[in-house]
Amino acid sequence: MANQTEPQFATYPDLKDKIVFSHASSASGTGIGQSGDPVLTIWGNGAAIARFMAYQGAKVFGCDTDVTRDADVKRAVDECIAKYGRVDVLAKLITVVTHVHSNVGRSEPGDTATMSEQTWDAQIDINLKSAYLTCHHILPLMSSQPRGGSVVNISSIAGLRYIGKPQVAYSATKAGVIQLTKATAVIYADKGVRLNVVVPGLMHTPLVTVLAEKYAGGDLEGFVGRRNQAVPLGRMAGGKDVAMAVGFLASSQSRYITGQKIVVDGGITSATR
Repeated sequence: MANQTEPQFATYPDLKDKIVFSHASSASGTGIGQSGDPVLTIWGNGAAIARFMAYQGAKVFGCDTDVTRDADVKRAVDECIAKYGRVDVLAKLITVVTHVHSNVGRSEPGDTATMSEQTWDAQIDINLKSAYLTCHHILPLMSSQPRGGSVVNISSIAGLRYIGKPQVAYSATKAGVIQLTKATAVIYADKGVRLNVVVPGLMHTPLVTVLAEKYAGGDLEGFVGRRNQAVPLGRMAGGKDVAMAVGFLASSQSRYITGQKIVVDGGITSATR
């Protein structure tokens, strides 16, 4: 595998001063914050996206809160509006809340026969209901804005194909996020709101340590090595790779793209091995 140079972020001038509402579930550990790597040599998806948007000059309203309850999501949206405006300029503030990024996830092992109902329900809430709830509260705001807005959801290649692990609920919910995005994109197209989805493959983020404990008995080095070998490009993606795809879809450079997915997987879903 050739040595990889960390890419420089592209610049999207139209993202400057935009308000980016970014959320994740605290249960997933993949929100805009992260732990285990204080110098950010390895970035989680959410942290990388927040840093990317800040680099563009956007104002990021992010939260690592429970996004499976309607009241909590509504409160977060209300707080975002309150932070960037006054009550008498609420409509003006809404006109700049034009981007929402949804990045949550939870993966639990189990097939259809052995997985408990409780595990199934928890994954449905965290992976799929959270995307619905955020869109439920954000889309009415975006559709009332003169310039509409852009929604970028995060899915997984597990929603496209079997990836070697029995995790049926995770796979089902990630497929659901893709179709939720596609169907909603058609419904809201005439309102000036675009919805797209980024589909990451195997990721090298701080969460890998947790996955190594769960699936490899704590053998982090061996776990990382096997995941790298599974990728045709010879390495896992990083949070920056996902952030760059999200940034493109959020910007006006993708103004004619809606209801689509960008697969960021190093070739896994195109390979037969």
